[in-house]
Amino acid sequence: MKRMIPIPALLLCLGSILQAAEKVTFPAADGLTVTADLYLAHPTSAPFILLCHQADYSRGEYRDIAPQLNALGFNCLALDQRSGEEANGVVNETAKRAKEQKKAQDYLAALPDITAALAQVKQRYAKGKLILWGSSYSASLVLKLAGDKPGLCQGVLAFAPGEYFEETGKDFIGASAAHITAPVFITSARKEKPVWWPIFEKIPGTQKRFFLPAGPGIHGAQALWSTTPEHKAYWQAVQGFLASL
Repeated sequence: MKRMIPIPALLLCLGSILQAAEKVTFPAADGLTVTADLYLAHPTSAPFILLCHQADYSRGEYRDIAPQLNALGFNCLALDQRSGEEANGVVNETAKRAKEQKKAQDYLAALPDITAALAQVKQRYAKGKLILWGSSYSASLVLKLAGDKPGLCQGVLAFAPGEYFEETGKDFIGASAAHITAPVFITSARKEKPVWWPIFEKIPGTQKRFFLPAGPGIHGAQALWSTTPEHKAYWQAVQGFLASL
């Protein structure tokens, strides 16, 4: 089990152990070039987190989050999925290419980008534990992947998942979640619990947990941004889950 570092101490040590992100690209199955930011601060034997963004966003959602995960001992890859636009001043390059090439950009169309990133990570960067992390629609997709391919990862963090894929039926994510074998952590804004609770209930076993803030909270992984009033409480919950893996 990893030793938990108090959040203030964690923030103070960031500058001494981290390096800038490296922009990398790789092809999805349909040939679309996918862009991602690689935060490789540790040997490839360190645990690795694949970070997927929410709707209308980009890999910039993790510009401040990934360095803090580095400080906790994790390497990361922050992905640009083809369904998205911009976050924190970072343009979604994958989505821009998809639009230029007239490829589908709905939520489900982003699944090949995530699977391509997983293949890239396993081949080049992650020789230890692999953790999937999603925000909003991508939180649902990483739960689906973990359920459809048991053993694929050693942990899942889902920030505000839901059955966001109307064209697939009412239980598209829940049906997959029923087969997850890895530990799962789900969080969201407080009012969003009814959206993901049916999915949470379908996840088997006892290696699952959730967190809701005392106040209203916020949607997606931006819950961890320093501008979010309750970000420290979210971080404590996330750190506790990661330490248990």
